[in-house]
Amino acid sequence: MLLLSLLVAFTLFSPTPFVHSHYNWSPSSSSTSSSSNFQSEWRPARATYYAAADPRDVVGGACGYGDLERNGYGKATAGLSTVLFDKGQICGACYEVRCVEDLRWCIPGTSIIVTATNFCAPNYGFDLDGGGHCNPPNAHFVLPIEAFEKIAIWKASNMPIQYRRIKCRKEGGVRFTVGGSGIFLSVLISNVAGSGDIVAAKVKGSRTGWLPMGRNWGQNWHINADLKNQPLSFEMTSGDGATLTSYNVAPKNWNFGQTFEGKQFGS
Repeated sequence: MLLLSLLVAFTLFSPTPFVHSHYNWSPSSSSTSSSSNFQSEWRPARATYYAAADPRDVVGGACGYGDLERNGYGKATAGLSTVLFDKGQICGACYEVRCVEDLRWCIPGTSIIVTATNFCAPNYGFDLDGGGHCNPPNAHFVLPIEAFEKIAIWKASNMPIQYRRIKCRKEGGVRFTVGGSGIFLSVLISNVAGSGDIVAAKVKGSRTGWLPMGRNWGQNWHINADLKNQPLSFEMTSGDGATLTSYNVAPKNWNFGQTFEGKQFGS
């Protein structure tokens, strides 16, 4: 099963130490009702796995997170089929997954928590029960074999599972990796707690107001604006309607390729 893997050179992470910022966190009136859905009922799906040596781990997949090991996601990740991936908006969301129905292969009483980091592309040359595991309308997870083997024996291959959306728990703050060149600014937003996904983002320099950013792909956001030699602040809205504002995340002398850390949703 092939996953769509995208690599953009300017999303590389720098070893520069994270810079902590001031923040405001304010859940909207809709966030309380939406967040309850993250502990929703179990839903049926299927899961397969890929080998540990697969290069998609290094590339980071269709969400653009880069090297998943280096950036804190490890092997607790998943590629999602079309009906779940939602054109990349779901990137960063967390799911609890458990094996069901097949007592030969399931490991009883176990479940795993994974973050959506990749896209399992459809293969219309195969039917739904053959090689087209990720074809619509299938709900399908592709897991690293290390995660798969925590809930099932590897010989199970294409396993029936159940999944539910849950809140993400992350160490440290939200991370902003600044890429681009000239007046083109690209920001990868990662390590997001709470709902995990970001649905809107804004940036502010010391000489500008709040400027809406567009989703480039996955959780990469972009804008054309001259923001060099200005400290950068960010405002994000998560999938449950919560808003997080981190002021002066990047200092005045920031450079492309650096990663900065703000505060965290719910902290």
